[in-house]
Amino acid sequence: MKYCLIGEVLKHSYSQVIHEKFGLDYKLVEVKKDMLDNFFKECSYDGFNVTIPYKKDVLPYMAELSPIAKSAGAVNTVVNKNGVFYGYNTDVDGMNYMINRIGLSLKDKHVMILGSGGTSNTAVTLSKREGAKSITVVSRTGKVNYENCYDLVDTEIIINCTPVGMFPKVYAKPINLAPFKKLLGVFDCIYNPKNTELLMEAKSLGIPCEDGLSMLVEQALLAKDIWTNTSHDKLVTENTIKEIRKLTYNIILCGMPSAGKTSVGKLISKTTGLTFYDSDDEIIKKTGKTPSEIINEQGEVAFRDIESEVIKELSIKSGAVISLGGGAILREENVTNLKRNGTIIYIKRDVNLLTSDNRPISQKEGIKALYEKRKSIYESVSDIIVENDSTIENCAKEVIKDYENSCN
Repeated sequence: MKYCLIGEVLKHSYSQVIHEKFGLDYKLVEVKKDMLDNFFKECSYDGFNVTIPYKKDVLPYMAELSPIAKSAGAVNTVVNKNGVFYGYNTDVDGMNYMINRIGLSLKDKHVMILGSGGTSNTAVTLSKREGAKSITVVSRTGKVNYENCYDLVDTEIIINCTPVGMFPKVYAKPINLAPFKKLLGVFDCIYNPKNTELLMEAKSLGIPCEDGLSMLVEQALLAKDIWTNTSHDKLVTENTIKEIRKLTYNIILCGMPSAGKTSVGKLISKTTGLTFYDSDDEIIKKTGKTPSEIINEQGEVAFRDIESEVIKELSIKSGAVISLGGGAILREENVTNLKRNGTIIYIKRDVNLLTSDNRPISQKEGIKALYEKRKSIYESVSDIIVENDSTIENCAKEVIKDYENSCN
């Protein structure tokens, strides 16, 4: 039995990783808009999922729609029976799982839905089913658009159904949240990166929020249940979310120069299979000069500018171990970018074990003075703190353990 996902651009997708974990033979198949008809004519897959921008476009090819797919006017799961196609929508219940996962529901809520595509239809269908008090769809050319939507001051739930903020264009967001003073929850159907600009603003405002991975996993399991005539429970969903997060999120190591970040990071990479990057090595690749050479020739500010460019590039990686230079977290923009898709872990080492060899800033300011200056910053920006005062092996094991426990 063969399955796939069809969409126009799929390099951001985790669907193959998820379905292969279920034991399915599953591929990603990018289909250009003018080739959709040809895909259905030549389709050799027993079933497939549908994503942006084809959830509505596939409707004419369906011989029959499930009640939810008919209500939503969108299909994300298809069964192929000898060239006859049957359409389902598992996104509705997947989205409901995402919302319920943080203890919220749409019942009696004023709901704002961003976007007017197939996923927006899903959100409208779910909102109606769950008894929302009001439902407003925001679109670029609709009656309610991205300029006048701020008039809806009673909005309590916002669901982003647009691709704005999705990898690789991660620095965009569809709206600003601050004007909505009654918000109870913000949900983004995007799952790559985990923390979109929209969700990072929600977190900064203290608004409960959730990214789209839980929706993705639940809808995938529901699709698998349709294809294989099986069923699953919540524990399977939660375990799968955790496993996918471990594979696709980044482990980011910060700390003082000579704290052992690179050695620990390489060992973590070897143990987990995640790709290793050292920000200082990436700077050398970019400039042809070492950090010390840049600092000595151009000054620390010029070096920090280059470092920030490199960190911005590294921050959109997925499933990586990233070792940072000692001062990388001094700039707030670096921390913000890194937390978009990663967990920052402070590798803390006894100041008496640190050295200043080939480290111009450590030599200039002195190890202990630099440590006192930076330690509170390391602690404040980090999600996890792990000590590296014994062996690299012990430190790496502790990082992996704490990181995996934090994945959700």
